[in-house]
Amino acid sequence: MVNTYSSNSFEKVTFNIPSELKEQVMALKDELKVSLSAIYNEAIANYLKQKELEKWKKGVSLALQDSEYMALSKELGNDNGDLYEY
Repeated sequence: MVNTYSSNSFEKVTFNIPSELKEQVMALKDELKVSLSAIYNEAIANYLKQKELEKWKKGVSLALQDSEYMALSKELGNDNGDLYEY
């Protein structure tokens, strides 16, 4: 687990966690020999990436259902790969 954040950008946060989940995290912490902060930071960063990907997938799904958008994208995509200068 690598910290990709600068050391002066941290803020202390308090939250509740089910006891069973905390026990699992503590076992993982000991196994990996990392801090709880490192585990929590990585978990939250991965969660945010997952949610961002879900938003993009939803946007693609909505776009694919929009017949006007699909017609326009086909029209704009029929440029034979040519480069244009403006």
